[in-house]
Amino acid sequence: MATARKFSSDGKETGTVELPGELFDATVNEHLIWEAVTRHLENQRQGTVMTKSRGLVRGGGRKPWRQKGTGRARAGSNTSPLWPGGGVAFGPKPRNWGASMNAKARKNALKGALTARARTGDVIVMDAPAMDAPKTKTFAELLQKVGVSDRKVLWVFDQTGETVLKSSRNLPGVATSESHTLNTYALMNCECLILSEAGLKRLTERLSA
Repeated sequence: MATARKFSSDGKETGTVELPGELFDATVNEHLIWEAVTRHLENQRQGTVMTKSRGLVRGGGRKPWRQKGTGRARAGSNTSPLWPGGGVAFGPKPRNWGASMNAKARKNALKGALTARARTGDVIVMDAPAMDAPKTKTFAELLQKVGVSDRKVLWVFDQTGETVLKSSRNLPGVATSESHTLNTYALMNCECLILSEAGLKRLTERLSA
């Protein structure tokens, strides 16, 4: 059974907690994780890049000069890709970079990523401190007490409130997520995973369904 260190909201270690085996003791399929990460990155691409072909650039009405007798190379249009200001040959066009992956495969990849984090001892269970107003200093001091201030941290909550977001967004290497939106890329892009108790419970419900 996988275990994780447990901390109180003020940064004091209170022992260990058993992690659900279905999530943190699953098969680590590296290729499946790679597919999930690649899918996520490809879906972030907008695909709006475009260059003008010779049919779209301005100009090209008449032949620049006569075919023979000038001593210069033959030219039929000033929109040719060979000319400055002409169209681009085989340039990029708008396209959809989106990739698909079935739900079962995505779920197994996420479980594999969670298991990989648990096997290296990089999972912590801790709730965020209760704050009346956003305070970045409080968050930074808490991470320092836990000993992860110099690592890339992903903090997963049941619901990320405005106070938590504003308190953590200016800290380098610290990212927050909600259980229902957690993805494999975010897990593989962090060095330490911190789960709130409510976030762990909702994540378990999500992946056990």
